Order: sequence, then C-alpha cells, then structure tokens
Amino acid sequence: MISIIIKSFNRPYYLDRCITSIYRNVKGNFIIKVVDDGTPEQYLQKLKDKFPLVDFKTSLQYNSKTKAIDENLTLGKKIDGFSIPTDLWYKEVKNSTSEYVLVTEDDVWFTKEINLNTISSQMKTQKTALTKLGWLGNFSDDKFVEIKSITADLNTTYPKKMFTSNEFVMDLFMYNKYKFFTFLYKLGIVDNETKRKYWSLNSILMGLYQKEYWLHIWKDAKGKVDEKQQLRNASTWFNKNKSNKNFVARTTSEVMNTTFKSSATSSYHEYGNNFDVNRMNHILNEAWLKNDFDAMQNYPKDFSDDYIKIFLEQENHPDAQYEEWFIWAEQFRKQYRNLGAQVD
Repeated sequence: MISIIIKSFNRPYYLDRCITSIYRNVKGNFIIKVVDDGTPEQYLQKLKDKFPLVDFKTSLQYNSKTKAIDENLTLGKKIDGFSIPTDLWYKEVKNSTSEYVLVTEDDVWFTKEINLNTISSQMKTQKTALTKLGWLGNFSDDKFVEIKSITADLNTTYPKKMFTSNEFVMDLFMYNKYKFFTFLYKLGIVDNETKRKYWSLNSILMGLYQKEYWLHIWKDAKGKVDEKQQLRNASTWFNKNKSNKNFVARTTSEVMNTTFKSSATSSYHEYGNNFDVNRMNHILNEAWLKNDFDAMQNYPKDFSDDYIKIFLEQENHPDAQYEEWFIWAEQFRKQYRNLGAQVD
C-alpha cells in the first residue's frame, strides 16, 4: 500500500483539486494522508466530509499557524512561511509501511492516469530510488543527464560527470566552506551551472521515492527548507549507488503539474508590489467553502486567469486587486521560465 502524503497549508481549493485528481487518475493500492500545518478548521472539515477515506493529520504548530492567518487578515501581520513541520512530514514517511512513497503538496495535481503498483514494481526491479512524475516541461537540464528507456513507462536520467563524495566533502562543496567551491571554480572544475546538475537527484513536489532515500534527503531538516542540505544528502546517497545506471528515472510523459498562480504565503515570493497572497487565498477559500469556486475549473490545466479575476473583482479588496495579482503571478512565472520551465 503506497502512501501518498500531501503537505498542505491554507489552500483548500487547491487541496480539493489535488485529492480529486488522485481519485480520477491514480491506479493501484494506495492511501492518501494530508499533513496540514494551519488550514482553518471549517475548510478542513469540508474536505474531511468530501473525502472520508483520506487521513488528515495536523502539525504541532497548527493552532499558532491558524492564529497567524487570522492576524494577517485582521491586523496585517505577515505569516512566517519559513517555519515548516518537517518533523511531521518525516514521521509520516518513516511510519509508512510501503517501500515507496509519494510526497507532494496541496497545489500539485495529477493530469494523466498512472498505476503506482506498476511504477513501483519497475522501480524495485531496476533499483530506482526516485522516479519523477512531473518536471514542468523543463528539458533544458537534459544536457546534464544520460537518458535511456528502460521500460514502456520509465526513462532513466543518469547524471553526467557529477562530483560526489562523502557527507563531509559534500558539505564543503554545497556550502562553499573554506572556499572549497570557489577553489574548484578557479581551477575550472565547476562553473555557474554545476549545482543545477544535482537537482537530477531530487524532486520537491512530484517524485515517487524509495522511502529510505526520501528519509535520507530530509534528515536533519529541523523545521525549515534547506535545498543545499537536501542536495548534499541526495548526492551522498548517490555516491554509494553510482554504479546503478537506473538510480533516477522519470515517467515517459509528465503526469503531474503545479501552479504559478498562488503560494501558501508570500515568504518566498515577494516582488515589491501591493499584493497579499494570503488575502487572495482567503477570498478563494471562502468562495470554495460556499461552493461558488469550482476546484476543477479548467482542469487539467491550472485555473484560468479570467476565473480568478471574477472572484478578486467581486471582493475588490485593496490588498488583492486583480491587476496587482497578475503582476505578482508574472514575476512568479518569470523565475521558473528563466530556469527552462513551461509555466503557461
């Protein structure tokens, strides 16, 4: 029984879409767990009623996070999006009885059918630690990997010329301790694109993992996202398994997608304009709660801009004007377009 673990925070309209897409598209033996960090109770209750087979769990900081949401709406205080319940995520993955886990987020959804039993069986045969189910149409980094078909469903994406070592050395490398990376740079051994190669070993939102590999990547996470730490851990695991040419893979076509129209908080996406993403989420959350907002509108693509416009213009809140949201969303998309992703 494969565990599908969904991390969520205050976007029930996307979480509804995520869970619905799983039931529409995912085949095989699986259970769904939602690990929530602060979605107000009235929204969670509606989801619990709609999806009675889904196991909902809340973090230790759930009450403080719901309070922070309320204080943002009533007092204008910012929400700390950098504090995250990695302890809960780690616990749920560790307690999973399956050898493979899919850890995703509320603003990610399946776009095509996939059989997790088939994929996990193939991964076990090929000794694959990670299969990416989505990569945002970004093929620009394919130059860093060797691509080979191994089954009708999977292509391997084995890293080319990737420097790996033990944890101590990779710590020096990723964090440039004692100017280690700088020294290699001056020698011409690494360049400005080098660290992008290591993302071939990890998938933040859309990967089916061998459980022990995911746990290794997230060890020592201590309540925050540290991408350098994750890549360090991934590379040390790969260093011990680099003889396996099937270590990482991806499905022959993408089966998952994510949004560039919303964010859980503005902590990672502040662009200097007058727009509060938490206010926008509140507006859409309330419309969804009243059954006015359709979680599957425009599926399998993201919600259309015109659809979002309807609700923002109806509310007409000074902190969530449609024009300001559009500027914000374009900046969000630009970040990922610059990396080669297809975000439209």
